[in-house]
Amino acid sequence: MENWFTVNWGKLFIPSGSVLELIIRGTFVYLALFFMLRFLPSRQLGTLGISDLLVIVLFAEAAQNAMVSTYTSITEGAVLLGTVILWSYFLNWLGYKFPKFQRLLNPPPLLLVKNGRMIERHLKRELITEDELMSKLRQVGVEYLKDVKKAFMEADGSISVITVESKSSPSKEGKPS
Repeated sequence: MENWFTVNWGKLFIPSGSVLELIIRGTFVYLALFFMLRFLPSRQLGTLGISDLLVIVLFAEAAQNAMVSTYTSITEGAVLLGTVILWSYFLNWLGYKFPKFQRLLNPPPLLLVKNGRMIERHLKRELITEDELMSKLRQVGVEYLKDVKKAFMEADGSISVITVESKSSPSKEGKPS
């Protein structure tokens, strides 16, 4: 009978392959996924839909296989996790230090409505229907499009609205639930 309490400490902590290879694999996969996701339309306006969740799960599965063929030690997992965290921090730091780089990391706000008129090409670019836009406007208390001076889709997919009546008052911001 096998002893359930026996631990192979070497297998648990000693990497089975090259740590440098893990870092290179993690780097390439992280940056490839980052740039793929960065340039996809923010279709769901800040919400996570079923298709978005499916994409994330499939990306995670594909990325896991690309980052490591097989790894068994905690150390290898920690190296990969550290690599991903390092790149995330480094890209955010670059965006903070260099504002031009920030535009690559986060898209600027996209004008969806100006003076009560929808900007169709921007809606089309982000695959947003008129019904979806009106739903988001109602969620921030705007019933009619004519009451919107400007509406922007922010980098996080939320929509911010400046109404005609809010000349000097702060803008209403809506975070989708």
